[in-house]
Amino acid sequence: MAVASWSIPAIPRAGPTARGVLLGGAFLTAARPPVAWRCRATLPRRVRLGGVVARAGAAETPVAGSGEAGLLFSEKFPLRRSRTVEGKAWVRVDAEPDGEGKCKVVIGCDVEGKWVLHWGVSYDGEQGREWDQPPSDMRPPGSVPIKDYAIETSLDTPHNSEGKTIHEVQIKIDKGTSIAAINFVLKEEETGAWFQHKGQDFRIPLSGSFGGDLLGTEQDIDVRPGALGHLSNVLQKPEGPIAEPHKTVPDDKGSRTKHISGFYEEYPILKTVYVQNFITVNVRENNGTTKHAVEFDTDIPGEVIIHWGVCKDNTMTWEIPPEPHPPATKIFRQKALQTMLQQKADGTGNSLSFLLDGEYSGLIFVVKLDEYTWLRNVENGFDFYIPLTRADAEADKQKADDKSSQADGLISDIRNLVVGLSSRRGQRAKNKVLQEDILQEIERLAAEAYSIFRSPTIDTVEESVYIDDSSIVKPACSGTGSGFEILCQGFNWESHKSGKWYVELGSKAKELSSMGFTIVWSPPPTDSVSPEGYMPRDLYNLNSRYGTMEELKEAVKRFHEAGMKVLGDAVLNHRCAQFQNQNGVWNIFGGRLNWDDRAVVADDPHFQGRGNKSSGDNFHAAPNIDHSQEFVRSDLKEWLCWMRKEVGYDGWRLDFVRGFWGGYVHDYLEASEPYFAVGEYWDSLSYTYGEMDYNQDAHRQRIVDWINATNGTAGAFDVTTKGILHSALERSEYWRLSDEKGKPPGVLGWWPSRAVTFIENHDTGSTQGHWRFPFGMELQGYVYILTHPGTPAIFYDHIFSHLQPEIAKLISIRNRQKIHCRSKIKILKAEGNLYAAEIDERVTMKIGAGHFEPSGPTNWVVAAEGQDYKVWEVSS
Repeated sequence: MAVASWSIPAIPRAGPTARGVLLGGAFLTAARPPVAWRCRATLPRRVRLGGVVARAGAAETPVAGSGEAGLLFSEKFPLRRSRTVEGKAWVRVDAEPDGEGKCKVVIGCDVEGKWVLHWGVSYDGEQGREWDQPPSDMRPPGSVPIKDYAIETSLDTPHNSEGKTIHEVQIKIDKGTSIAAINFVLKEEETGAWFQHKGQDFRIPLSGSFGGDLLGTEQDIDVRPGALGHLSNVLQKPEGPIAEPHKTVPDDKGSRTKHISGFYEEYPILKTVYVQNFITVNVRENNGTTKHAVEFDTDIPGEVIIHWGVCKDNTMTWEIPPEPHPPATKIFRQKALQTMLQQKADGTGNSLSFLLDGEYSGLIFVVKLDEYTWLRNVENGFDFYIPLTRADAEADKQKADDKSSQADGLISDIRNLVVGLSSRRGQRAKNKVLQEDILQEIERLAAEAYSIFRSPTIDTVEESVYIDDSSIVKPACSGTGSGFEILCQGFNWESHKSGKWYVELGSKAKELSSMGFTIVWSPPPTDSVSPEGYMPRDLYNLNSRYGTMEELKEAVKRFHEAGMKVLGDAVLNHRCAQFQNQNGVWNIFGGRLNWDDRAVVADDPHFQGRGNKSSGDNFHAAPNIDHSQEFVRSDLKEWLCWMRKEVGYDGWRLDFVRGFWGGYVHDYLEASEPYFAVGEYWDSLSYTYGEMDYNQDAHRQRIVDWINATNGTAGAFDVTTKGILHSALERSEYWRLSDEKGKPPGVLGWWPSRAVTFIENHDTGSTQGHWRFPFGMELQGYVYILTHPGTPAIFYDHIFSHLQPEIAKLISIRNRQKIHCRSKIKILKAEGNLYAAEIDERVTMKIGAGHFEPSGPTNWVVAAEGQDYKVWEVSS
C-alpha cells in the first residue's frame, strides 16, 4: 500500500497554501494551494520531525466482514473553520461622584464570549514600573490578583434595553486619588486571546485631563493570541513613517491639575471564532461494475469545493481521472480537479457522489471554501488520503494495529545506541566524530518515534544519553551548539538609551567569559522604528540606537577574542515600511530590500498586503512578511548570510516565531548555518479560574511542535518551565516541578537538547516587568536551570547585580561537573515546600524551605548554599 504525499512546486503569489499548521489548537493555512502530487511506496512512511501524512483513521474504518456489505471505507472527519465576529469595546468615565463620593470607570464590549479585564494602575510620580495592583477598595468583587502587578476581573453580562448581550465591569475610584492611570487589556478566556490597542496596553489617565494619553478611535484593537508576557515588540512611540495614533482630548484647556474628566470612547473589535463542522467520506463497491462509488457529505453551508485527485498503485504518480468528471468540476492547472458540492435539499449542508474506476488505489483531497480557506485533517494539519481498495483499507487498519510495535522497534534501536555511548562512561572517546554520529542517529530515531506518538518519547530516551567529553562540537549548521552552552542575554529594555551599548557590552567580554559564559545574545542590530529594535525597517542599515555598525563589529570581535560566540537578534516576522501605497497604507519598503506589498500577508487587515495568507499569528503593529514568497525567502537568506560574514554573528535569537511556519526557519538556518539558534515561541500557559493547571503538556507540545517544524535545527525558549517555576516558588507548590511521569514538566523534560531555559529577559523583567520572576527567589530559579539539562540563559540585569557571586558559583559547578543539555536527571522530591533532584550522579540540588540531605554511599559535599536552596557535588 502506497502512502501518499504531495510535493509543492514554486508557483506565483496568488492562491493559498497546501501546507497546514496546527497551532495552539487552531488550524491555519499558509502559502500555496496543493497542485502537484507524488506517491511514495513505503509503508509505514518513516519521517523525521515534521513529516506526517494525513491518513484516514484506520481503526474506525469498516472493511469486509465488519459492517455494511460493499462498504470499503467510511469515516466522519471533523473540520474546523474560522469566522470573524465584529463588535466594539468602550471606555466610559463618569466623573460625577456618587453618594459615596466615588467616580466610576466602565469598560465593556458587545462581542460574545467570556471576557476578563486584566488591569493595573500607575501612581503619581512613579518611575520605571508601569503596572501596580490597585488598592483593595478599588477592586470589584470577584477580582483575582495576578502576580504582584495586576488584577483580573470578569466582565458581567447584563442585557441592555434592546436585548443585546453586553459585557461590562465597573471600577470605582476616589475623586482625589493619587492614581495617575488605569492600564488594561481585555482577555477572552474561551480562545485565550489578548485584545490590545495597536500592540499597546490601554491607558486611562486619571491625573489631570486626558490630554494625549488615551489611544484614539481611528485604530483597530490588536488581537494577540497567547501570553500577555510577550510584549517585546510593542510600538511604544512610533517614529518615521508610522503615524502617531489619533489623540482624544476631551475638554482639554491645557490644565494639568488633579481632576477626573467625563469621557466616552468606542473601539472596533474583531474576534476570530472557530466553528466545528464535519465531512463524511464513504467508498462503496458498485455492484456489477469495476467502479467504486465515492460519497462526500458535509454540514458546511454555502459553497464547498473538493480539491482532489487519484493515484494508481504501481505508477506512484497522482493523476486526474479521465472524463466524465462529476458535475461542476474544473481542472486546476492540469494537476487536480476542483468539484463543487451540491447543496442538500433540506439546506443542512452539501453532498456529492460519483463513480471512479477501480484501477485507482487512493484519493487525496482538501476542502476549499474560498480563495484563502483550505480545510485539512485537524488531527495533523495535512491533506486527507482515502484508500479506494479493500486491500488498502485493510492495510490502513493493520498500520494502526502495528503502530506500537513500530515504536517499540525504534526505541529498541535507540536504547542499543545509548548503551553503546553509556559503556564509555568514565573514558574519553577515541573517535569524537563517531561518537557524535551515534548521538545524531539517536536523535533521528527518536524523531521517528515522536512522529508516531506525538509524545515525550524522544526525551525519555534523550535524557539518558551520557556524553563524557566537552570537546565534542556539532557541525555549525546544526544550530544546536555543543550541548555545553551557557547563554548570557547581553541587554535589557533600556540598553538603547546610552547610544553606546555595543561599546559597553564589548567591554564586558572578558568578564563574562571568565564567569563561564559561552554565548552572548546581542540586541536587534537594524534600523528600527522603535528604539528597542523590534520594529525593523532597513535591514541592511546596522546603525541603531545601540551603536554604529563598526561598534557592533568591534564588540563581536572582542567576544570572539574572549572565546565566546555571539547571537544576533533577528526579527523576521514583520518589517516596517518606508513608503505608502496609493491608499496611504505603509506597505512599500525601501533600502536594499525594496519589496512591495506582495511581501505582506493578505490576511492582516491593517496593511493591505497582496501576498498569501499568513502561516502563523499576525503581529498587527507592523506589516507581517509573507515567507511563502520565493523572493522574500531568497532575500532573507542572503541577509542572514551577509550578517554572518560582515558582522561575524555565530547564530540567531529569532523573534516572534509564532508568526510564521517553522519550516521557513529551517530554510533560513540551512542557508546561514548558525552555530546556535533559539526561537521565541511564546504563548499562554493553561489556567482554570486564575489558577495554573498542573498539566501543561499542551503548552510544551506547541513549543515542541515548532521545533519539530524546524526539523530540530533550532532550540526554543522554555516558557513552560518559567511559568511553572513562578507558581511553584511563589505559592510553595514545588510538586509542580515533576510531571505525571516523574520528569521535569517543561520542554526540558521532553526535548532537553532543544530547551533554552530562563527565568527573566528584557520582556518579562527590566522596566517592562510584564511577567517578573517572584521577587527574592531568583537564585532558586537559577539553581534549577543551572543544574538541570537544557541550555540555561541568564539575564544581564541579574549578572551585574548583587546576584552575581552566586550565579558565578552555580555556573562554575555546572562547568566543573560537565552538566550539559542532555544530562540525566533523577527527581528525588517534589512536594509542597521542597524539590530535590540528582543530575548525572555528580550533582544534587534542592530548592524550597523543606529539609533535604542527599543519602547513600556517595560522598556529597556542599558546593553552594543560600536562602531556600542548596547544591552538593561529588567529592573529588
